[in-house]
Amino acid sequence: MSLAVLASQPAAAGPVGAEAAETGDTVVDALVVQGYRASLQSALAAKRLSNDIVEVISAEDVADFPDLNLAEALQRVPGVAIDRDAGEGRSITVRGLSSEFTRVRINGLEALATTGGKDTGGGSGGSNRGRGFDFQVFASELFNRVTVRKSLAAEIEEGSLGATVDLRPARPFDYKGFTAVGSLQQGYNDLSRSSDPRASFLISDTWRDNQFGALLSVAYSDRQVREEGASSGRWENPSVAGNSGGCFETPGPCNAATKTYSTVNAAWHPRIPRYERLDYSAKRLGATGALQWKPRDGTLLSLNALYAYTDGERQEDYLEAYLIRKGMDVTQARFDSKNQMVAATMDDIDVRAESRHDILTSEFTQVTLDFEHQLSSRLSLTGAIGTSNSIQDNPVQTSLSLDRYDVDGYAYDFSGNERLPVLSYNFDVTDPRQWIFTASNALGDQSYIRLRPNKTANRLASARLDGAFEINAALRLKAGLLVKAYDFHSTEWRRNTINGLVEGAVALPAGVTTADISRLVSGLGRNMDMPDGTPRAWLAPDIDKLVSMLGIQCNCINAFGDFRISSDNQRSARRDISENDASGYVQMDFDTAIQDMRLRGNAGVRYATTKTSAAGMVGVNLVERTHRYNDVLPSLNLALEPRENVIVRVGISKVMSRPQLSYLTPGGTLSNTARTLTVGNPDLAPIRATTMDLNLEWYPDRDSILAVSLFRKDLKSYIQSSLQTMPFSQSGLPLSLLANGNTGDTVFVVSQLENTKGGELNGYEISLQRRFSFLPAPFDRFGGIANYTHVASKVAYITNAATTPVTTVTMPLAGLSPQSYNATLYYEGERLTGRVSAAYRDAYLSSVPGGNGNDARGKQSALTVDMSATFALSSRAVLTFEGLNLLDTFDDRWISRERNNSEEYSHTGRQYYVGIRYSF
Repeated sequence: MSLAVLASQPAAAGPVGAEAAETGDTVVDALVVQGYRASLQSALAAKRLSNDIVEVISAEDVADFPDLNLAEALQRVPGVAIDRDAGEGRSITVRGLSSEFTRVRINGLEALATTGGKDTGGGSGGSNRGRGFDFQVFASELFNRVTVRKSLAAEIEEGSLGATVDLRPARPFDYKGFTAVGSLQQGYNDLSRSSDPRASFLISDTWRDNQFGALLSVAYSDRQVREEGASSGRWENPSVAGNSGGCFETPGPCNAATKTYSTVNAAWHPRIPRYERLDYSAKRLGATGALQWKPRDGTLLSLNALYAYTDGERQEDYLEAYLIRKGMDVTQARFDSKNQMVAATMDDIDVRAESRHDILTSEFTQVTLDFEHQLSSRLSLTGAIGTSNSIQDNPVQTSLSLDRYDVDGYAYDFSGNERLPVLSYNFDVTDPRQWIFTASNALGDQSYIRLRPNKTANRLASARLDGAFEINAALRLKAGLLVKAYDFHSTEWRRNTINGLVEGAVALPAGVTTADISRLVSGLGRNMDMPDGTPRAWLAPDIDKLVSMLGIQCNCINAFGDFRISSDNQRSARRDISENDASGYVQMDFDTAIQDMRLRGNAGVRYATTKTSAAGMVGVNLVERTHRYNDVLPSLNLALEPRENVIVRVGISKVMSRPQLSYLTPGGTLSNTARTLTVGNPDLAPIRATTMDLNLEWYPDRDSILAVSLFRKDLKSYIQSSLQTMPFSQSGLPLSLLANGNTGDTVFVVSQLENTKGGELNGYEISLQRRFSFLPAPFDRFGGIANYTHVASKVAYITNAATTPVTTVTMPLAGLSPQSYNATLYYEGERLTGRVSAAYRDAYLSSVPGGNGNDARGKQSALTVDMSATFALSSRAVLTFEGLNLLDTFDDRWISRERNNSEEYSHTGRQYYVGIRYSF
């Protein structure tokens, strides 16, 4: 499939393979393109006439988007890197700024799509409760253009530090008359060995000399994914503050009061070393519809609807040892130069076979109505109104365990391969007689039945009105208004407390043995080079059997126990946020000459006001707070042409990014006994920054470009969690929450998010595009596209807010990869086309601090390679083939910058698709 990277401003709808770029008052005639090379030529033509710095990915043909996933397509854009979940692109980072700093618009209006992921180590896993956009919600076939805006003009709505991404589904006036195309594909994954079908269909037509048009597109896929690997549950050191367990009794001591520790208790070790298997089943259905009416020249109305639904299940299985309890004995140990206990043999270790089952759905709907109207030859109006809803629902999240307590002779060894350790349990982990499912033994040990469903809902209603007045041939005045109403709700339910034991197991019915409620996980390690001596099979709880036998998911009290769930057991997870934004702008577009050099661009200012209303629970009390702030955001974009085929661009703007929604809750947890408080902060201010861009572009011919871009982002503030002591009255919470004799003057230890000092982000990009026309046939049909991005940043992260002065450590921004590049080699013949693409991303931080006394967590560098090919059987039928993740790149996550301990190391295999696309 095809990839076309363009840099252009929004264009009026045109025929397939055509782009019309507006630059000030200049409109480029639509270029009718056929084939990949012509599409790239059109891209360069649009880039040369653009005022702002943007990139566009467009479908070369109907229902022919370049990648199966929107995020994976976006990683081809200079400066864009992605993060994956379940082997599929989920979120993007632009020039080092994570998805929380990127706004996404669909059909010209902001939208937010959320999904639920696995709870992975410091990555993009878990349910999305922020502003980041989950691209895996949508089938790529639903869109024919994606625009990435790297520089901002006053007319572009506020809210982004990294980029604004515009997703545009197809519309009937994009095509000439009747158009219909269908695509069928069959996929295969070499790890799951699954059969994965995909299908899409689009039909569009226009009537009455293109006065009316209607379009419908549908896309469906069914994907089975297997993920296998190893994880450590983080690393800890009992002698380091921030660790809750993991002290070894022999050889002791492990005394926090006197700070006396034995060698093993002063070294780093894995908390929960384990191998794991995760099986995903994901069905994705998407549909778009559009009606367009053009009553006369200069007037156009469009009604657009988008629907996307994903329905998935995930089964997680782990074989693990809990090295975080007291009473464990170390009989043999090996240490390295970094004070790590890299290998050990132990007694009195608790071993667990843990299984978790999730049902996950995501539903997104959007309806928009937009118009364009030319009031006169000099005055025009455009506008849009619409709503979008995104609901991520995890109605079933059930975890169960089988256990074996006080195991002697357990051993781990990370010395040979720190990513794939040797784990030895010293008993037959496949034998049901070796495991128990217990409510509680004499020591209080228990298996568990964990129930944690959750739900997140987002609703966004927007309306905008824009006008443009042509003052003269060189000047155009623009102005507009935008209002948005945003509602965010998040809830989590948990199982009731039972006899003081939370989430404990219950007794099995008489006569039922472990063999009756278990199953065998087998065949672990395909294409993973697992070390000898580590089990490739183990006994695991059979969730279906236990749910059926005990009625675990009844949300009731039955003969076997209390299985009620309630949000009252997880009040601190409640998030209720309403946000109302209003903004307006004035902008002047210009196109003139200075000493025979063409100078064009825009200058303007945007004013935005934000009001939030937040509610959250502290104990049994509902706390509500409001907050308001204003921003003035000037911007300037210049494009100077000092000589033919050379353009120098300058972009300067003030930008802002509103805090993550989950940060704004006034809710949290309060202990009047310990005098501690952990809450969100509804008074957070946005992260504000000044951005600067300098670009030099050279176009030696219509097929080629060499571009160098310098950019700088000066972040005036950042948002971090801090720990400090203060009188309760300074927390902003009502005094009615106090008890146990506490007053407003009582000093509490408060953990809260706050605005802190920002930092700098500096970088450059180099882009090169060239067709190899200088080579003899048939090599002259080859071409290449490559780009490289380098980014450097530094932020002062708070490590201890209780000291004077506050203790900080300087590290790069979370989510920032210092280096990234991608390259595509393509061939375009008369019937055969093919492309091979590689994308590389440097290692990056995912969270600071890293937990358990570690300074940070992050992800290792990754290189992925994909390919695609098509062969035209006729003018209507095309055979397609795609190969994704051909290197079977592992998801390699670490903890501690100094030690680089493995936190998770897993892979999902290579994915192949073969199919046919037919135009009617």
